[in-house]
Amino acid sequence: MTDWANSTVLVTGGTGSFGRALIKKLLANTPPKKLIIFSRDECKQYEMQQEHTDRRLRFFLGDIRDKDRLYRAFDGVDIVIHAAALKQVPAAEYNPFEFVKTNVLGAANIIDAAIDRRVKKVIALSTDKAANPINLYGATKLCSDKLFVTANSYTGDRATQFGIVRYGNVIASRGSVIPLFMEMRKTGTLRLTDERMTRFWLTLDQGVDFVLSCVDQVQGGEIFVPKIASMKLMDLAKAIGPDCKFEFCGMRPGEKLHETLVPRDESPWCLEFDDRYVIQPSQLWWDAKGLIKRGGTPVAEGFRYRSDVNSNWLTGDALCKLIAKSEEEQAAQPKNPALR
Repeated sequence: MTDWANSTVLVTGGTGSFGRALIKKLLANTPPKKLIIFSRDECKQYEMQQEHTDRRLRFFLGDIRDKDRLYRAFDGVDIVIHAAALKQVPAAEYNPFEFVKTNVLGAANIIDAAIDRRVKKVIALSTDKAANPINLYGATKLCSDKLFVTANSYTGDRATQFGIVRYGNVIASRGSVIPLFMEMRKTGTLRLTDERMTRFWLTLDQGVDFVLSCVDQVQGGEIFVPKIASMKLMDLAKAIGPDCKFEFCGMRPGEKLHETLVPRDESPWCLEFDDRYVIQPSQLWWDAKGLIKRGGTPVAEGFRYRSDVNSNWLTGDALCKLIAKSEEEQAAQPKNPALR
């Protein structure tokens, strides 16, 4: 188990939806010796400083594109949770190299700084869009994943362990379709891309808990995939706007009808556990015996974990409860009058 009380933890993108939830949970349950928020948004850092008075909290302005700044920030850090990314699919299609600079070159900077500063563990957040990607965002995250997996082979005597967490859409996170639908319902009409569309979904708390569990379990090179629920976009729309009309505008550039967390091509290296799948690295240095001893079972040949063939589905009632809980959490967020 991770000795959080004697660890210095740094979260890149720490002022985002995930970073805020992670920091709140760590401070409440397993507070580290020091907790560093690394992000490029000074306004959001200021807001967080008004919300949190814990003296273990540190704020570090910087961009993961800046390797020198990362070297300074990683000095004395034990655990890095890498959540910083550009992630909007349409924006990536029209600004491709900006996404390459952050999601790919930024990942390379994280790896170099972590190894050279002797960070013990790095957990990088990925996305279902990195599995068999058809859009630029997914392609940059796939490239990032490959970099983090292979980084385990050239750590030398520094013994830094790199792992990846791959999951689907987070309910009510920034950029989620849920806040968009909530705004649209005021007009009486919800615009959807395709009524057949399905997605993987999990709550922010589920995502945070899963990432923290992976910090404990990582050996170096694994892609951790949680077993989570699917839902149909139409069911989501009906839950948010039951009295609304629906318009269909067709899929956006780079968008899939269904999302995949474990594609068939990765099934030969995939092990199943009670609450997750673990995709092992295919490199020669990897030894799968440890995961099998921990209860991992190889999946069937040709296995795939895709949102439309999932055995776990969110019902309309469950969706309404999750959305209501999300609205309550959003309303409970502290407001800073100085920034209005």
